[in-house]
Amino acid sequence: MSNSGKFFLFVVATYCFFLLLACGDNKKPPEKDIVVQPAKLSERIHDDLEKLVDNIRRNSGKMNDSISLGYSELVDSIYESNHFQPLWSKDNKWLPLGDSLFTFIDSAKFYGLFPSDYYSHSLDFIHRIFMADSIAKKNAALWARADVLLTDAFFKLVKDIKQGRFPYDSVTLRTDTVLKKEIFVNTFTTAMQSGNIAASLDSLQPKYREYDSLKIYTKKFLATASFNPFTYLVYPYKDSVAFFKLLEKRLRELGEISPDVVNPDTIAFSKIFRKIQKQYELKLTGKLSDRLVDHLNDTDWEKFKQIAVNLDRYKLLPDTLPRNRAWVNLPAFSLQVFSDDTLVFMSRVIVGGPQTRTPLLSSEISNFMTYPQWTVPYSIIFKEMLPKIRQNVDFLNKENLMVIDKNDSVIDPTTINWYKLNKNHFPYLLKQRQGDDNSLGVIKFNFRNKYSVYMHDTNVRWMFGKPYRALSHGCVRVKEWQKLADFLIRTDTVKYKPDSLRAWIARQEKHVVSGFPKVPVYFRYFSCEGKDGRVKFYDDIYEEDRYLREKYFLNKTVE
Repeated sequence: MSNSGKFFLFVVATYCFFLLLACGDNKKPPEKDIVVQPAKLSERIHDDLEKLVDNIRRNSGKMNDSISLGYSELVDSIYESNHFQPLWSKDNKWLPLGDSLFTFIDSAKFYGLFPSDYYSHSLDFIHRIFMADSIAKKNAALWARADVLLTDAFFKLVKDIKQGRFPYDSVTLRTDTVLKKEIFVNTFTTAMQSGNIAASLDSLQPKYREYDSLKIYTKKFLATASFNPFTYLVYPYKDSVAFFKLLEKRLRELGEISPDVVNPDTIAFSKIFRKIQKQYELKLTGKLSDRLVDHLNDTDWEKFKQIAVNLDRYKLLPDTLPRNRAWVNLPAFSLQVFSDDTLVFMSRVIVGGPQTRTPLLSSEISNFMTYPQWTVPYSIIFKEMLPKIRQNVDFLNKENLMVIDKNDSVIDPTTINWYKLNKNHFPYLLKQRQGDDNSLGVIKFNFRNKYSVYMHDTNVRWMFGKPYRALSHGCVRVKEWQKLADFLIRTDTVKYKPDSLRAWIARQEKHVVSGFPKVPVYFRYFSCEGKDGRVKFYDDIYEEDRYLREKYFLNKTVE
């Protein structure tokens, strides 16, 4: 090909390139689009909306470098079906629906949500600009952006109010792991047709009295809460130097280190730790611990995030629970028993300690037995008992324990070389003789579960008087075991007369009681509730709240 031919092709290619570039620029949404003639504003907002939605589609949901939509495909389909007309404004004025959605986003904290998740900063800025600058109200591009942000915010609210922000776990009992498109569209359509944003979104909330109560008192909590900045401590730490700098800063914020003290030493820290431990009735060690750090982080801001975590936990429950049920709330150290959805009694319980947690589970109480015999789990044998037996074999007698071989025969413990036994070689069972001094007490309630835990009485009933009751090896000890047993057999007074159970206990008789309608039992983790006119907070005994707060809410703001 001649040089003139090559030059001609170069000119044509360059022309095509700039033509395509010009077409692309024409489709790109403008940053500013001031419309001088009021009659043209609606038309230009329509054009800018179409360009903006198309640009978001081509950029995988990104509106710009700092904003990515959560539901870009839904936003796309909504505007396309509405012929790219604005949804929340008209003639450079907010529609009542737009004002309502602004108000709802601002009050999202009353739902345990964070307004910033719904573009509150960007929307508030646009709102202020429109209020303060008459020229800005003529900016069609800004109206288009605000409209799209409000629409995506609405869909994000639908998801967070209906489903929450946490992934479903093994005890969720829900099957709708992904919300169907119909829920978003139907809620949006209802809001548009009724003109009531709040009612449409409220209809998505869990239908539980406990959820409603916590939400009601959250508003009361927020009325007096102080969200002053403070230093949050992530513990356990990876960098000890960095952590102790933050710790010193936090203690100064609390007034525990005076301004004239420079570089406090280990002794000074230990003294402060002991003071705080005494204040919160913790073990006086003068050392850092999970519970000590939790109290240092116990500000109104962290309490609000704790409320947010617990409101979301209700969204992990099924839409309804059985009307007859036993409900154990681990952080509250409480058992509630419901008959026909009415609370009939409560009981204090003792639950597993932080190192031997009571698992979350759902099951059904199938039977119970009086004067049960406790077979010691191997985990307890090797961790706690074997060292004590080796030190003094009389430990077994003091604990009323029998050694049983594979033939179910009782073995004299003094004939065994306990030093030769270990996790890989232990051909025995340790069983505790039944009786009132048995670790299971006088009754045991059974339900199928993969953790081999159950509910039972105890031979250390004085522990029910302790405020902190995360003390067991994993099973749940029930103070009002008599009421629970009576409840289980309440429908069969012919087979089980009212006084039968009391007579068996008095005579120390072993009986297995079954055949009654199985009662669903739930072990759950709710560390705060609306109670006695306020939000009542419980210890985060297993650090479940801290894990969720730090993973999902660490950098959130309440504005």
